[in-house]
Amino acid sequence: MNSYVWVLFTTFIVLLGAGIPVAFSLGISSTLYFALSGLPLQIAAQRFFAGLDSFTLLCVPGFILAGNLMNNGGITPRIVGFCNKLVGHIRGGLSLANIVASMIFAGISGTAVADSASLGAILIPAMKEEGYEPDFSVGVTAASSCIGPIIPPSVPMIIAGTMTGLSVSKMFVAGIVPGILMGFGMMAVSYYISCKRRHPKTEKMASIKEILISGRDAFWALLMTLIILVGIIGGICTPTEAAIIAVIYAFVVGIFVYRALPFKDIPRILTESAITSASIAVLVGCANIFAYIMSKEQIPQMVANAMLSFTRNKVVILLLINILLLFVGCFMETIAALLILFPVLLQVATAVGVHPIQFGIIMVLNLVLGLTTPPVGVCLFVTSSIGKISLAQAAKGVLPFLAVNIIVLFFITYCPPLTLGLVKLIFGTV
Repeated sequence: MNSYVWVLFTTFIVLLGAGIPVAFSLGISSTLYFALSGLPLQIAAQRFFAGLDSFTLLCVPGFILAGNLMNNGGITPRIVGFCNKLVGHIRGGLSLANIVASMIFAGISGTAVADSASLGAILIPAMKEEGYEPDFSVGVTAASSCIGPIIPPSVPMIIAGTMTGLSVSKMFVAGIVPGILMGFGMMAVSYYISCKRRHPKTEKMASIKEILISGRDAFWALLMTLIILVGIIGGICTPTEAAIIAVIYAFVVGIFVYRALPFKDIPRILTESAITSASIAVLVGCANIFAYIMSKEQIPQMVANAMLSFTRNKVVILLLINILLLFVGCFMETIAALLILFPVLLQVATAVGVHPIQFGIIMVLNLVLGLTTPPVGVCLFVTSSIGKISLAQAAKGVLPFLAVNIIVLFFITYCPPLTLGLVKLIFGTV
């Protein structure tokens, strides 16, 4: 590597350590590289906008807006109520309902932070009032929110697919089984802890009639998930078109069906969605400049050659990648880490025979788990704030659930059919 590359990485790390947002750290360090190397700055501008010039990428603001509309339109309490009717009679029923609700909500929002904030605002106070320990309430909410970016739709998967040319639809399908495994794994842990601590449950099992009534209340929310999945998987619409359909659907349901979305709130929701989408767009654009420099300097090839010169054993390579990503996830935001590392590590993974779709799911799950680990665990910050406990207490509460999610991660790492089986079944090929 030449001296300009060292300046690039050193500047990026220093800025990141100083608390500068990742997007600006990427942009400033990349601009400095261009200035020192004598390359025309016009190339940086071109690469910035080239990174955003993608039809598929348009579904990111669509799903963000749809999630915000549904979240503000009365969906969350209905999903929670329905899930509680299903599993509330089991020991620790409210914690199980928390996880089931996250699995359903994952099919709407596509982001973990939206899940932890919306469900946490309702479930954490309710669990504490029922007698659950604050750290347990916060831990199960933060951990279950990680299902959001795994069960489709998923903003990180859209980013990963767009930047590497992988099929977003196939990545969505590949995430279904891992997401379900995470949900059932966390439910098993929650049930075990609840039995040990004698957590409360409802006095009696809900009747079929009560479940059907609750299901009717949540029907429109559940139908949205079905529309998104069937539309994309069935080839009826692209992910971008599905996002637009989801926005229209969420608007109509929130205002005319649930009647919980006042017209006066629409400008605020649009503004919040635009700010979130814009921050992702700037991050993607700046990361594309950074990626161009790495490609020009052949950094991915150098990393791949270095790792492959150490070993070509597939099991060892995947283990090293998982350890690296779990560590990176503790310190870097999911999408930023994905944009920087995915193209680099994809070359290593494919060189030892890992399918790109499978590796995409491995990468996303690794980095998503970082949302529940200090010091940059955003979901942990959100839920601990709602639960009014310290970050240390929240980290203690999330540990059992994090452990089972890591076990699921290693299952999907070394058992390709868990990710690729459903893709092959639906599309006929991977």
